[in-house]
Amino acid sequence: MLTQAAVEAFEELTGSAPAGVWAAPGRINLIGEHTDYNDGFVLPFALPQAAYVAASRREDGRWRFRSVDLDDTVEIDADGLVPGTDGWHSYLAGVIWALRQAGHEVGGADLVLTSDVPLGAGLSSSAAIECAALAALADLYDLTIEPMDRAKLARVAENAYVGAPTGLMDQAASTLCVADHALFLDCRSFDTRQVPLAVTQAGLEILVIDTRTRHSHVSGEYADRRASCEEACRLLGVAALRDVTDLDAALAVLPEEIGRRVRHVVTEDRRVQDSVAALDADNHAQLGALMTASHDSMRDDYEITEPSVDLAVATALASGALGARMTGGGFGGCVLALVAAEQAEAVGAAVTSAFAGAGHAEPVTFLARPSAGARRVR
Repeated sequence: MLTQAAVEAFEELTGSAPAGVWAAPGRINLIGEHTDYNDGFVLPFALPQAAYVAASRREDGRWRFRSVDLDDTVEIDADGLVPGTDGWHSYLAGVIWALRQAGHEVGGADLVLTSDVPLGAGLSSSAAIECAALAALADLYDLTIEPMDRAKLARVAENAYVGAPTGLMDQAASTLCVADHALFLDCRSFDTRQVPLAVTQAGLEILVIDTRTRHSHVSGEYADRRASCEEACRLLGVAALRDVTDLDAALAVLPEEIGRRVRHVVTEDRRVQDSVAALDADNHAQLGALMTASHDSMRDDYEITEPSVDLAVATALASGALGARMTGGGFGGCVLALVAAEQAEAVGAAVTSAFAGAGHAEPVTFLARPSAGARRVR
């Protein structure tokens, strides 16, 4: 139990019990890839896997961070809150920095971290850490901060302190999600809606297949896709691709490759909205079809998949999945498959067998049950 592990590590570090333990989950995106920076729509949900932070106030204005998983401790004072600082503790220090930059009075604290959100799998392990730390510090220092504002502060920590140019989806999902629901997020207005996603009640499961192909944007592919969207907006005279209302007319005036990028974003926004409608109608077959169409679009138009995720999707579908798609920024990471509960084990085994035959590393599979966002757990 990670809560107890955090408590025991805290007691070993400080000699006393923590004031509390706070948790925030990783997230997975049911549908809606590369729509966030185009002012579009996304539909993530929170995972059972989470980051846990045991914490107490300190009165000396210093912060001590302990990672149970890395067996490492770092201690800093206010002079050590420097954006761009490397190290695992920067996700914790960045939250303190963001809170103080926003005018919140945050004093010293001991924070002990442990997590079971897989690293590098596109499941937002960093956002989970940030949102758990923010929940802890807000309670320790009696800060009144609305949930969406907490998500925005956690994003500031990631963008401005850590230096990762993420959108708001990760932190919003980790903060706002509720159990058995997906979070419909409008990335322009930041309006949200909780959409029922009680798949187990429908005899279904969401099988996650971690291909263990670690996505990397070192090649500049992510930046290239974003630049294509920005160029399309310039050519079309719109603020964001969300504003393209006549796709055929847009495609007629755009260069071929840029047009394919635009077609993905515009049709993906529609698929997110159609997925919400499908869930409202308990039409899981339609949801599955939309997931598969999303993957096809990422593969053919946005060109962000790679052989292992394509194999996982194809194998899951051939094994009876209602739908399957890569999730995340692309070039590796995880695949989601919507499957009948009684078929989940067989679908996972089929993908494992296919990977062995193709010479890929053995994938890791687990069931993703839509879970609650950031909260105090002790």
